[in-house]
Amino acid sequence: MIVGFAKFWADPLLPLLVFAWSFDFADVWADPFLRAIIIVVGSVLVGFVFDKLVARMLLMLAGKTETDVDDKIVAVLNKPIFWSVFLGGAAWAVNGLSLPKTPLYIVIGIIKTVAVFIWISALSKIGSIFLGWVAERQDNYRVVQPRTRPLFDIAVKVVVIGGGLYALMLSWNINVTGWLASAGILGLAIGFAAKDTLANLFAGVFILADAPYKLGDYIVIQTGERGKVVEIGMRSTRILTRDDVEIVVPNSAIANGKIVNESGPVVKRRIRIRVGVSYDSDIDLVEKILREVADGTADVAKQPEPRVRFRAFGDSSLDYELLVWVDDPEWKGRVQHELNTATFKAFRAAGVQIPFPQRDVHMIPTETEKAP
Repeated sequence: MIVGFAKFWADPLLPLLVFAWSFDFADVWADPFLRAIIIVVGSVLVGFVFDKLVARMLLMLAGKTETDVDDKIVAVLNKPIFWSVFLGGAAWAVNGLSLPKTPLYIVIGIIKTVAVFIWISALSKIGSIFLGWVAERQDNYRVVQPRTRPLFDIAVKVVVIGGGLYALMLSWNINVTGWLASAGILGLAIGFAAKDTLANLFAGVFILADAPYKLGDYIVIQTGERGKVVEIGMRSTRILTRDDVEIVVPNSAIANGKIVNESGPVVKRRIRIRVGVSYDSDIDLVEKILREVADGTADVAKQPEPRVRFRAFGDSSLDYELLVWVDDPEWKGRVQHELNTATFKAFRAAGVQIPFPQRDVHMIPTETEKAP
């Protein structure tokens, strides 16, 4: 009998049953300190259960999707939700202690402050994860690119921190109406003072997103400047001209004007050589000479092949145009010089005249000159 009782008592559940039967739970719950301990321990257990069960279920659901962004977000939310459950239980426990008003206000404020900072950190990480996911899909989201991602990352952090500060003020029962009014007036003043800078900033974002040009492209802006794009910043674009002069152009000026991209959609650049020949010229010979000039110039592209066009009957000449392509817009000036030089020499050697405007002047005698 003694051996049987020992085996019965060895059951691990029996001491718990005896402990639960030996006291009245209502009496324990009536004690504020014991109740606070029970609430805190219960909140830890609930948070632990969520951490181990619910979070795993969410990860399993997220694992069925094609992207891993939801897996990363669930992983980030894991600890903040656990701490929120724990801090909620701690606040409930403290409220039941019947503390004086001032200590209760301080303790609850500290608990809310900790919760706010935990969520600020979590939401900042979630924002960075989401922006990274969007930046990898430039075909669908062209605004967020590797160059613009830091700007959007800063914007997300500003929004998160601003919301966190608002929640922090509410946690300490601070009237935020006056603060918001002051911030609005201050923001309005800053906006008027920095409107040009903000205009350049937003223009830079849309230039990077819309991509009318890229680094290395040769562009001509509306004011007439032409050169290679050497830097695209958030405030300005730097262009290197053929005179090796760097021009800094505000992005707002570029965004609001016409842009000619000589490198797009392909890098090759077309060159037009306009020339007139006399009306008594052999047009077949003229076309042959122009084609030979194009074929004999080293940097003229073979594809697309050079073309010769008889454009118009001019006042003093037959107007022709030689159309060629070069592989780099930077070569335009040099190749144009070579084509002009070779054309002039070839026409002179073949006896083809390049006319210039001529006028016949008729002198009408006056009455005095008519008199004998």
